[in-house]
Amino acid sequence: MDSETEIKRPRRVVVKVGTRLVIDTEGAPRWEFLRRMAREIRDLMDEGIEVLLVTSGAVGIGRRMIFEPGKQLRPHERPSAAAVGQPVLMRHWAEALAEVGLTPAQVLLTQDDVVNRERCIRLRDTLEDLLGWGVLPILNENDSVSVESVTFGENDLMAAMVAVAITPAELLVILSDQAGLYTADPREDASAQLIRNVGPDQDVTQYASGAGGPESLGGMAKKVEAARRATDCGIRVVIADGNCDGVLQQAVNGEEVGTCMSARPRMPSRKAWLAMHGMPRGTIVIDDGAREALLQRDGSSLLPSGIVEVRGDFQPGDLVTVTDRAGHEVARGLVNYSAAETRKIRGEHSARISEILGREGAEEVIHRDDMVVASA
Repeated sequence: MDSETEIKRPRRVVVKVGTRLVIDTEGAPRWEFLRRMAREIRDLMDEGIEVLLVTSGAVGIGRRMIFEPGKQLRPHERPSAAAVGQPVLMRHWAEALAEVGLTPAQVLLTQDDVVNRERCIRLRDTLEDLLGWGVLPILNENDSVSVESVTFGENDLMAAMVAVAITPAELLVILSDQAGLYTADPREDASAQLIRNVGPDQDVTQYASGAGGPESLGGMAKKVEAARRATDCGIRVVIADGNCDGVLQQAVNGEEVGTCMSARPRMPSRKAWLAMHGMPRGTIVIDDGAREALLQRDGSSLLPSGIVEVRGDFQPGDLVTVTDRAGHEVARGLVNYSAAETRKIRGEHSARISEILGREGAEEVIHRDDMVVASA
């Protein structure tokens, strides 16, 4: 283990399990895994650790129930297959959990449930109730009603967003049929080495490749992307093989299992929610001076004087990205002005805002409390 050896045992854990763990290649349930995972979750809960489970598998189950073996689903068929498979998936989990005395609760989400602040808070209240009652929340994407603009796209990302923006948790465990992140695809390169630890400033995207199975939209690249978003917000992440007996306890204890991605310092909950918000409505381009101020000066707000370009059509309170002239994201936050108003005041001193707009307004286009700055 690295410098995180002394990390405290988490109070709350989000566990994400992949399709290949839950069902076999024919779509049948893998009962040995389901029952073992139920026991491991029960053990953690008996120790006072709260657990939320994010599960894949609905699409694969639905495909098996409706189509001939080997059928490859077209994109528009995935939501329908998920609608068929989802109740069966829950039945499988409920049966396994009943053997260890746990009650499950189904929670289906779209990304809008996270990015809409009011809905996010209501969802948080619901999950807090369930956890307080000793119930295991089982989360999955509501595929049948999701549309492109409000879909997570992959349960790894949904798990990260739940861990960061909703619960929040101290640990995210992403389980699949792979031991973790390797230096190359071990199925193709015998010299591939398992990467045990990844620091918060270490870029390992070049090692993440390969897609998931026919029912999965993910793969290691998506897992690393989701993990990095979580670690940037202060959540430790373990990517490990779910077939390993005792994997949850090892991850919780900080033992050497899979790939451990250590976290940056914890963000306040509002800033974590902003960082995970996936639907910016526009872009504000800033000059080098403003970029330096945001990256180097703690607590700086974005003033109109540093803005050189405004893209998109957003309204006050919308989320926008802030980039430098080269297109690199510097920050993201909630704007005080519409896109049209921001274009009028860009490059101007804050003292001239009321004169230009003909009304009083905030000195900042984005206040520091409503902004998350990228790592320098």
